[in-house]
Amino acid sequence: MLEVDGVSKRYGDVLACDDVSFGVRPGELFGFVGGNGAGKTTTMRVVLGVVTPDAGSVRWSGHPVDHPTRRRFGYLPEERGLYPRMRVLDQLVYLAELHGADVNAAHRAAEHWAARLGLREHRDTEVQRLSLGNQQRVQLAAALVHDPVLLVLDEPFSGLDPLAVDVLAEVLRERAAAGVPVLFSSHQLDLVERLCDRVGIIQAGRLVACGSVSRLRAGAGSTLVVDAPLAPAGWADRLPGVTVLDVHNGQTRLRVRPGTDDQPILAAALATGPVRGFTHHHPSLAELYRDVVGVGSR
Repeated sequence: MLEVDGVSKRYGDVLACDDVSFGVRPGELFGFVGGNGAGKTTTMRVVLGVVTPDAGSVRWSGHPVDHPTRRRFGYLPEERGLYPRMRVLDQLVYLAELHGADVNAAHRAAEHWAARLGLREHRDTEVQRLSLGNQQRVQLAAALVHDPVLLVLDEPFSGLDPLAVDVLAEVLRERAAAGVPVLFSSHQLDLVERLCDRVGIIQAGRLVACGSVSRLRAGAGSTLVVDAPLAPAGWADRLPGVTVLDVHNGQTRLRVRPGTDDQPILAAALATGPVRGFTHHHPSLAELYRDVVGVGSR
């Protein structure tokens, strides 16, 4: 299990990480989301030892992370970390050997991941001659080629076409099913919602929400759309546990706080006349994110 405990990091006047704590369990897909500059990349670099925190610690299986342990981690940085003039297969073999694989095992793993990620026809091509999407596939293969015990992926879906996104999503599920903790960041919140067991939302260096999407939804309440065409203006203003969001064409959209009984709302609507619709809408991860950080996506 990966444990990030009270990690803080300051760059001059900027507090990039502010007492960040979370864990990623074996076999868990953990999505890390936040705006640009929120602290995602700094936190990941602390996990990998690229950045030394000012406070806090990172543990693996209950022990402080040292260099031999980090060699067993798989990391995909947001920026390209490849040798541009090196051929794809040679690069993957070299990186596998750097992580401790013998030459035969390195070749087998490189061939496997080149084929799995759709790079077989490019295996003898220099990385700099590939499209940006295929360079991202090579970067992904480089993170996987040494059979890591932990995956830390910074924007792994960036630049991938829909088919490559599906392949990578399947790979991440397989790694998790094999017991590997997977921590990845992404601005594609629909993918995070679809893939992840838990989500951490970071804003201005602080982890402001953490849990499964269902748990975050339960804490946020729901949106209720009441189609009552004869209801007068203000009919729901004084209902307990309810906030009126907007009214349009006879439909009133309400935010209902967690634990609020919706039957008094229905009774109040029926008291004004016929009710043609009474529908709960549970927020998507994108909507939860906007609510938590207080603004639209940045």
